[in-house]
Amino acid sequence: MTLDRQEAIVADLDIQPGDRVLEIGCGHGVAASAVCRQLKTGTYIGVDRSSKMIDAATARNQQYVDAGTAQFIEQKLEAMDLGNQQFDKIFAIRVRLFHDDPEGARQLVQKYLAPGGTITSVYDTPA
Repeated sequence: MTLDRQEAIVADLDIQPGDRVLEIGCGHGVAASAVCRQLKTGTYIGVDRSSKMIDAATARNQQYVDAGTAQFIEQKLEAMDLGNQQFDKIFAIRVRLFHDDPEGARQLVQKYLAPGGTITSVYDTPA
């Protein structure tokens, strides 16, 4: 997936400056950068099952981590525990579970969705 593709997906999310955003499967943190650039008072949490991806995403977005805007957490979606946090936007790009079992995946994140919030999943074919 090219940078332009992830930027376009994030643009479609209509991120507002105060949004609380959760990304499932944050990978290298490319989409996280696009989200965080739009946040002023909002926050972003990226979750990934891979410690290597969490390290890469954190390094790419260190300025947002240092500012308290972004946080990256190593967790598997199936066992994810974010306490009582609520998010205005939850999204996943190329997360297999959202492709194979969209309803099951949505149920795993639904409890974190704030009233009026949205869940978006994009599963496109790699170029």
